[in-house]
Amino acid sequence: MIYDAIIVGRGPAGLSCSIYTVRGNLKTLVIGKKDSMLLKADKIENYYGFEYPVSGKELLETGVKQAQRLGAEVVEDEVVSIDKTDVFEVVCVNGRYRAKTVLLATGAPVVKAPVKNLERFEGSGVSYCTTCDGFFYRNKKAGVLGYTDFAVHEAMELMAFTGDITLYTNGMPLKISDSHRDSLSRLKISDKKIKELDGQDKIEWIVFEDGSRDSVDGLFVAYGSASSASFALRMGIAMEGKSIKVNDKMETNIPGLFAAGDCTGVFKQVSVAVGQGAIASRQMIEFVRKMK
Repeated sequence: MIYDAIIVGRGPAGLSCSIYTVRGNLKTLVIGKKDSMLLKADKIENYYGFEYPVSGKELLETGVKQAQRLGAEVVEDEVVSIDKTDVFEVVCVNGRYRAKTVLLATGAPVVKAPVKNLERFEGSGVSYCTTCDGFFYRNKKAGVLGYTDFAVHEAMELMAFTGDITLYTNGMPLKISDSHRDSLSRLKISDKKIKELDGQDKIEWIVFEDGSRDSVDGLFVAYGSASSASFALRMGIAMEGKSIKVNDKMETNIPGLFAAGDCTGVFKQVSVAVGQGAIASRQMIEFVRKMK
């Protein structure tokens, strides 16, 4: 069987695209694991159409049901490689599929910091998005876990909400470019090695290996940087840094291969991912129709 469209990733960008492709009469398969960073978002209140905050989990589950109701197939699996001959061959842990077009909507997963109890407090004071959750820490004590430009950038984003920000490097030496060095003077910096995070129902303390501790209301993780599109480098996809390079039609440099959402390095918001997924779908539909 050859699908008209295979979508790699079951987040907002991928699901949005699938809704349009199935309505465009394309046989569509969505492949992805249930590991979207959106699942860790306890409250989303800046997405159009919701009067009250909605959880990321609810938003994703509703999107999957909508795509399936319209006719998209959704498979929970991990894509390990993509090859291109006359059509695309998508190789997964548990199978392989063929398609005329492919959309990469894999997101941009963060590098997990080696800190005990980090996952325990995800959604309960530990966040991965200052734009999404910074609002909830107005005039509170916030920390950013990281040691690169990415971490300093996230700390600067938090400045709009609070001036009490500490950059925790977890014992790592700072790897900051000259463009961000001036920003360091506006931050408290702790280079102590972290033993664990502690608290009751939410994070309250950062405990260091030397026995000392800092109180925090929230901790934003910006530890290193990584792209979930790294497996696609073998295909010769043009990149910009660690993000997939696309044009305004969400096309990559490989005909029939598109990308949308966080893996393209855009403003990491649900609304942006949904919009890019819709744009990509239009081009995928046209691509398949021209093949016929």
